[in-house]
Amino acid sequence: MRFDTMKQQNWMMWVCAGAMMAGVGCGPAPSNTGEASLVGSAETEDVLAHAAWTKNATIYEVNVRQHTAEGTFKAFQEDLPRIKELGSDILWLMPVHPIGEVNRKGGENKNNFIVEPGSSSLGSPYSMKDYLAVNPDYGSLDDFKALVDGAHDQGLRVILDWVANHSAFDCVWTEDHREYYLLDSVGNLQPPLGTDWWDVAQLDWENGQENGLYTAMADAMEFWVRECDVDGFRCDVAMKVPTPFWNKARRQLEAVKPDVFMLAEAEEPEHHDRAFDMSYGWHFHHLTNQVAQGKEPVEVLREYLEEEAERFPTDAYRMGFVTNHDENSWNGTIGERYGDAGDAMAVLAGTLLDMPLVYSGQEAGMAKRLRFFEKDTVAWDSDAKVSFYRTINDLNHTRQALWNGDFGGTPECIKTSNDEAVFAFQKRQGVSTVVVILNLSQDQVEVSVPLPDAPLALAMGSGEPGVWAEGTTMAPWGYAVLATEE
Repeated sequence: MRFDTMKQQNWMMWVCAGAMMAGVGCGPAPSNTGEASLVGSAETEDVLAHAAWTKNATIYEVNVRQHTAEGTFKAFQEDLPRIKELGSDILWLMPVHPIGEVNRKGGENKNNFIVEPGSSSLGSPYSMKDYLAVNPDYGSLDDFKALVDGAHDQGLRVILDWVANHSAFDCVWTEDHREYYLLDSVGNLQPPLGTDWWDVAQLDWENGQENGLYTAMADAMEFWVRECDVDGFRCDVAMKVPTPFWNKARRQLEAVKPDVFMLAEAEEPEHHDRAFDMSYGWHFHHLTNQVAQGKEPVEVLREYLEEEAERFPTDAYRMGFVTNHDENSWNGTIGERYGDAGDAMAVLAGTLLDMPLVYSGQEAGMAKRLRFFEKDTVAWDSDAKVSFYRTINDLNHTRQALWNGDFGGTPECIKTSNDEAVFAFQKRQGVSTVVVILNLSQDQVEVSVPLPDAPLALAMGSGEPGVWAEGTTMAPWGYAVLATEE
């Protein structure tokens, strides 16, 4: 969903009220064996068990409208080999459904007011008109099925963006099932309260079990798994939908595809009990922006880890990122938000949390905000960051310490001689050890870092293992990833 000003305010209030998030900590690492629970165990019938294929998976977000000049499934399918070569494992497709026309947002005005009928605006993909159809601008349902098959042929899994909290005002359900909706005092559809999401109508989740919404929504999700062989869902504003529904949906989907994968756009620990494999590292992301902009000290990252370890179980997958569709369109490019700190923060997000995300165009070093409601093709005029993100993905594949959840290690902070500027941590799992050292300041610094007793080699950045104990110089926003060979 687009993160307009109102949504950001609501989101941050929710985050602050919930303390913080992430499944990692600065204390002693638990003695994980890498033998995380796998799907299909009778003993874990009522407890979420991650599919084995997810243990070291990475994720790539696809903006179908903007990814190619054509903006179609067929055109995007041609790019699958390149995306796989980048080291991607999961394709997260932004909503592929028909977009509502009533109250559609967009147009040329900067405030995104409601457009007049006949406007050329394409609208928000998060305003879903039909949960069982595809946007004809992207192609046919057969085209979509061919895309999924093509992705599977490349060894990629496909998850669909799913908007359960609300639909378009002209969604097919508004005609046949108004009982699914939260109506105002005179029986009219209404947007979600406290937001400026004028283009969508709030569904009535409070009465969802009684009015049939639970069943209808779960059945719609099952359609895409059963009929199109998708591998799971990324669920928009998942915290606004009751957790019991997500638990029901997960069980129903697992009955069709036992190794389904679910991602929540939320940071609710309870989501990891039965419904979701992975949640957003939103608060972590905002902290990295603030550190890069000099608004917060490096110490907030150490505090974050300690607080996160208290909230999230170690088997929860947490998604690390420096951009996505919301951040790019509404808050700015990586360069606008991070400045010269962009690479260092991408390394941090790709190693400290669990699964790293790359968004369409990120690997090209895209330096423009994509317009959210209009056609605005990704600028594929450079491969400046392809090797950089491929290396991050490769490290997550090959170094077990960086694997997801309990398959990997838990971060342990390393005290340096200059903790005001330098953030260092290690992850360990079995014989695998990874140490990450970052100068999170705009100044050149001198620092010494005690390293663990392990056969480390420089895997990314600068600074061979032998220089750290005695002390070395780090460039502004410099980084080093040291890892055992595996």
